[in-house]
Amino acid sequence: MASSFAGIELGKRSLMAQAQSINTAGHNISNADTEGYSRQRVKVRAFDPLYRPDLTRENTPGQIGQGVTVESVERIRDIMLDKRIVAQSNQESYWGTREKYYVMLENIYNEPDDVSIRTTMDKFWESWQELSLYPESTAARMSVVSRGDSLVNSIHNRYIGLMGIGNLLNGDIESSVRQVNDIANQIAEVNKEIVKSKAMGDNPNDLLDRRDLLVEKLSSLINITTDDRDADEFMVHLDGHILVQGGVARNFAVEPLVENNGYSKVIWADTGNDAVITGGSLGGLIELRDVDVREELQSLNTMVMNFADLVNDVHRNAIGANNVTGLDFFVEQPFVTNVNGNYDRNGDGVEDTSYVFRMSGKNSLIATEQVGLEGFITISGKTNNIQIPYHATDTVDDIVKRINDYDGEVKAYLDKNNKLVLKATASYAMENPDFVIRHVEDSGHFLVGYAGLLRARGEAGAYDFNRADAVNALVADTAEIVSGKIEGGAQFAVAPVANPSGYFTINPAIKNDVLSVAASYPIHNTSREDGDGRAALEIASLRNSEVMIGKAKTFDDYFAQTVTNVGLKGEQAEMNLMSQMAIMEDLRSLRDSISGVNIDEELADIIKFQHGYNAAAKFVTVIDEMLDTVINRLGV
Repeated sequence: MASSFAGIELGKRSLMAQAQSINTAGHNISNADTEGYSRQRVKVRAFDPLYRPDLTRENTPGQIGQGVTVESVERIRDIMLDKRIVAQSNQESYWGTREKYYVMLENIYNEPDDVSIRTTMDKFWESWQELSLYPESTAARMSVVSRGDSLVNSIHNRYIGLMGIGNLLNGDIESSVRQVNDIANQIAEVNKEIVKSKAMGDNPNDLLDRRDLLVEKLSSLINITTDDRDADEFMVHLDGHILVQGGVARNFAVEPLVENNGYSKVIWADTGNDAVITGGSLGGLIELRDVDVREELQSLNTMVMNFADLVNDVHRNAIGANNVTGLDFFVEQPFVTNVNGNYDRNGDGVEDTSYVFRMSGKNSLIATEQVGLEGFITISGKTNNIQIPYHATDTVDDIVKRINDYDGEVKAYLDKNNKLVLKATASYAMENPDFVIRHVEDSGHFLVGYAGLLRARGEAGAYDFNRADAVNALVADTAEIVSGKIEGGAQFAVAPVANPSGYFTINPAIKNDVLSVAASYPIHNTSREDGDGRAALEIASLRNSEVMIGKAKTFDDYFAQTVTNVGLKGEQAEMNLMSQMAIMEDLRSLRDSISGVNIDEELADIIKFQHGYNAAAKFVTVIDEMLDTVINRLGV
């Protein structure tokens, strides 16, 4: 038979279970506003019965129960929902970051009309138009210089604005890397505590909540996935690489990248390999800096280089009112001072590379003339060199257009003297310098004998920038090189300093003497004809001419494309952010409905547990009275 005192033990268990339930509900209420907290519930079950159903039991049917016991305190959490939130969180922060920074970019392009690049450039063209009508006018020349100066300042201001955003992005990237490292280390430390707690048979609910919160914060910074199949080694992955494994966390580091304005690239601290981060706020920051802002800078630089090149091409062949000729209207700072463009790229003290922006052949060509030659022109492309075929029936103009139509990073045109010009564009790959011709080769004779650009055909005669004095591959009637020019042969120009839009300016010689502004074409290279404004008119006509500026046909196309590009990308970021916010709001609301603390519900539970506690206490009192009767009153 059951012990007389079994009821006391049964009542005690009930009291303890109800008290634990009340304490747990109080813990929930206390943490109702705690970030990342999941409500907890006491899991109870019937205590093991006194007798087992075998032949040793008494004849009384059934088992004698021994009350209730607390099996565990569990948190209410939907693991699959948590994984969905982690997977979506990085997209929300990614688009939020892009939307915030595109507001800044739009502000740069929303310049006041009177100081915008487009307005100042229009005034610059108008001043040349006026000079073409009054080629003897000093006032018209002063207007050209003054409006040119205003245009240069407007371009400099846009460059400063874009670089300012780039610098801000770089600072945010370095700060975000420190955050990622800190959170990853915290997750590893919490993992250690969780393993210790579970080893003792506990449910570390609060530690699990803390880890889930850290994982969610980490997922807003970078695009991670989690793997908790092994209870002892909770893992966090990034792009297929382990970031956290149990109590061990890998960290990131940053190192300056010279080819990217000195900005820092993110690498794995232990291996030094590049870290590929495509999501989260950090992924958004990296893409904004290395793609969006870089493309905007490259677009501005490309426009400036072509704009200055085209104006200079006319101006240097024209003559000023003081009979000075051969002057460039705009000047840029060269990347290197070496006249051959030689540069020590790997920093070992030995010049190993040639930085040349433009090269032109020595022969004057006729655009409509068939070349009568066949072969392949090889130029540097975005990732690899590309081959461009030409045939005997092709005209010079056909070949020039074909070079420009191919997706290469070398473009062609005929200059004022109808000489073939090849010049570099901004590079696609970050490791390649902008506005540097990397490779030019001809299997036939178009660039060699016809255009007068290369000395020899084939690989042996190719121009390749991966060596010093690469300009020796260009045609020269003499070996003498004077001020970057091969006398009597092909010509070349050293590459400009990085981001030429921030450094180009009007030629100081022209600023010091406005009479040097050329409006006429020279007669016998020494004098000019009064009233001749053909050069000024030709410069003014560049405004609406189809010129090579990336993929834009005219300067107006450039301005339309840049403003449209920024506007559309800003709109895209805003729309995607709104979409992701709606998705995340639904997911978080669903999680709150499952794991969140409802004060009213907890209070109702406390009242229920209180009544249970009171009933258990009354039960213990009754058992106590019964025992008192048996012990103290029987046998009197």
